Amino acid sequence: MFRYLLLLLALSLSLFAREEMKPLQSCEAFNNMKHSKNTHNVLLDTTKRYTILDQHKGQYLLLIKGEQPAQRWVDEACFSLSLTSSNSLDELSKKTTTTKHINKYEKSNKSKNTLLALSWHNAFCETHRNKKECKRDMFSLFKSKQRETHFILHGLWPQPANKAYCGVERKYITMDKYKHWNKLPEPKLTAKTKEKLTKIMPGVRSNLHRHEWYKHGTCYGTDAETYFTDVIDLVDAVHRSEVSTFFEKNIGKRVTLKQVRVRFDKAFGQGTGKSVEMKCRNGLITELWLHLAGESVDLGTLLKNGKKVGRSCERGLVDKAGFTKETNHRIGFGR
Repeated sequence: MFRYLLLLLALSLSLFAREEMKPLQSCEAFNNMKHSKNTHNVLLDTTKRYTILDQHKGQYLLLIKGEQPAQRWVDEACFSLSLTSSNSLDELSKKTTTTKHINKYEKSNKSKNTLLALSWHNAFCETHRNKKECKRDMFSLFKSKQRETHFILHGLWPQPANKAYCGVERKYITMDKYKHWNKLPEPKLTAKTKEKLTKIMPGVRSNLHRHEWYKHGTCYGTDAETYFTDVIDLVDAVHRSEVSTFFEKNIGKRVTLKQVRVRFDKAFGQGTGKSVEMKCRNGLITELWLHLAGESVDLGTLLKNGKKVGRSCERGLVDKAGFTKETNHRIGFGR
C-alpha cells in the first residue's frame, strides 16, 4: 500500500513539474514533429500560457486544451524562456545554447527581409510549352494536378534585389546567367526534402531549384537544406489557407487585388494583405509576391512585418490548365 502511495505522489509531482510558457509569436501548432499537418489550423495565442509536455530536437510538445489532438509540436523559437521555475530556465537555456552551437548556421544569420515569389503555373505554361514541367504524360492527361489548381514556388529572394550569388564561384555565376542550370552542382538536400520540393516547384524538372539556390539561396544565411525546408513550410502555409481555396474556386474567372488582399487578411491576420503584390501579363495573373520581414517561422507574422507595397496589377484572369490560341505574346516571370 505504501508503495502505491509513493507512486501516486511521484506522478502528482511530475504533473506539477510541467512548466508553462507564454509564446512570443503566433506560431502554428502541428500534430507532428514534421510539421506536415495542423488540424483546425491552430495558432498559438501570445496572451496565454501553454503547458510544456516535452522538448525534442529544437521543438516543444504542448498541451493545448480544447483541441483535437490536444498535444501539438511547435518550434522553440516561438517562445521566450520566462518559465515559472528558475531551475527549468537554467536547464532549457543550456539546451538551447547547445543546440545553437552545434548548428552550423544560427537563426540570427538568416536574411531578415525576403520576397516569396509564387507562380500561377497555368499562366506560365501558356508561353513555355516546351518546358518539361509543362508537359503531361498520357496517364495523367485527364487528371488534375496540384500545380494546375495552386500557386507553385518560384523562389524565396533575400532583399534588397541586388543581394545575389553570395560566395558563389565565378564559373557557377556564369553558368547560371547563361541558364546552363543543368551544369550547376545539385544542392545538398535530403531525399525527403527533394521530394517535397518537387511537388511545390515543378521547375525542379528544369533545374530551377539549382538556379534559385546559387543566385538567391546562398544569400539566405543557411545551408541548402534549411533554405528549402523554410521555403516549403511557407508555401504549405499558403496552400492550407483560404487564399488557395479562393483561387481554386475562381479558375477561369477574373479576380481583383483587393479580393486577394482580403483573403490574406482573413487567413493570416489583419494588415497582412498590404504586403502582397499581384503580378499580371496580358491580362493573366502570373505571380503573387509576398514581402516578408523578421525571423519568425509564422507566415502571418512575417507578412505583418513585411514591406507594405502599392498596387501593381489591379485585376487579372486566373488561367485554367491547357493552352489558348493566343500565345504569341511572352509572359515574363523574371527567373
